[in-house]
Amino acid sequence: MKRIAIDMDDVLAKTTHVIIDRINQIVNKEYSYEELLSGSTSIKEEFYAHYLANNSFLWEPGFFEHIPVNEDAIEVVRKLTERYEVFIVSAATEFPNSLKEKLTWMEKYFPFITWRHIVFCGHKHMIQADYLIDDHEKNLHTFTGTPLLFTAPHNLHINDLKRVNDWKEVEKLLLD
Repeated sequence: MKRIAIDMDDVLAKTTHVIIDRINQIVNKEYSYEELLSGSTSIKEEFYAHYLANNSFLWEPGFFEHIPVNEDAIEVVRKLTERYEVFIVSAATEFPNSLKEKLTWMEKYFPFITWRHIVFCGHKHMIQADYLIDDHEKNLHTFTGTPLLFTAPHNLHINDLKRVNDWKEVEKLLLD
């Protein structure tokens, strides 16, 4: 059976959406996810400057526990488990509070993925699978299987990896 490793933040979870909301509250702006996907470079640079200066909330208790799940992720991942060995892989140790919160989140949205198939690590270079679905090129460039870049505002400049824009595209690619 082939193995798929799936990232959590910005792949299963709408983490950037929540980050945008928090930054908007902190700097009194109205950035949107869609604007960061399609907006001007100056808007993106402005947002990321605010983010770098104001991202301490990532280390606060509770941040990772209440992030909404991405559209179609639950349905497609459930289908993937019927054909693949699925592991959820998150570089969660950077944010120590996130370890318990991400387990709670997984139990809520993906109860069919047991703790035995959840891997928390500092870096994903040691992950061995046939596919890795991730939003960060740093994880995908060191991966020895087939890397799949899940679209997020921070990776639009990357053109040398196979890209999937949403979970329906993952389903079509891996299940059709």
